[in-house]
Amino acid sequence: MTNEPSDGGHARQWDDHWSRYSTATRLNPAQAFRRRLIATLLGQVQHGSILDVGCGSGDLLAWLKMRFPNARFAGIDQSVTGLKVAEEDLPNAIFAVCDLEADAPDVDNLAGWASHAICSEVLEHADNPVRILTGARKFLKPGGRLVVTVPGGPMSAFDRQIGHRRHYTAAKLQAEMEQAGLDVRKATGAGFPFFNLYRLVVILRGERLADDIDGTPGLLARCIMAMFRILLGFTFLHGTWGWQIAAVGINPVEPSQAKTP
Repeated sequence: MTNEPSDGGHARQWDDHWSRYSTATRLNPAQAFRRRLIATLLGQVQHGSILDVGCGSGDLLAWLKMRFPNARFAGIDQSVTGLKVAEEDLPNAIFAVCDLEADAPDVDNLAGWASHAICSEVLEHADNPVRILTGARKFLKPGGRLVVTVPGGPMSAFDRQIGHRRHYTAAKLQAEMEQAGLDVRKATGAGFPFFNLYRLVVILRGERLADDIDGTPGLLARCIMAMFRILLGFTFLHGTWGWQIAAVGINPVEPSQAKTP
């Protein structure tokens, strides 16, 4: 079920994004690599509750549903278009339109709901990433785990076109998560060497990439993505040189929330 949205420029921008690039996103080999990385960092979910902060069209949640069939799922995003696609794939999940950079996001039904949360490829778009991380904490149970991924390495022309404001190092991501009050257990690079090579191809393609993947990607783009989907299955999930940045933070248990014997 989706909460009613409030209109805004950012929301319209993301509606346009998912209308144009949802097919390419599903074919993107970097997405498949990130899913493996995220699943590793989530750990044992079992019967937990998983929230995707910035879930887009719900591809990650649908994949996690197959991996953790007994878990409960929810997603928040600014894009009504993306959430409508997500609802079709996960009719039993909870979905809400939400902008965590807003002063008072109205998603009280998810407060303290999640044992695990994911914020994947979101912070690089934000004017105030610490505010988003602080807002994400409100959805976590005490002791809940938040997995964050962000891009590292050089920025491509397509990155700029879709609104990347910054790329990260592991140290920068850790600092922002700690500012938001999270206990950071791991902050690392990932993806060397083939993820880095894929990113170099994207960078070299320049502004032409947007046309390559608008709507249904062309044959050449699909072939390149298929080749890298295979190669990325053999790349390292952790490593200093990787251009995919990832971290795990724990929502601290306040003294008033600690269980007494």
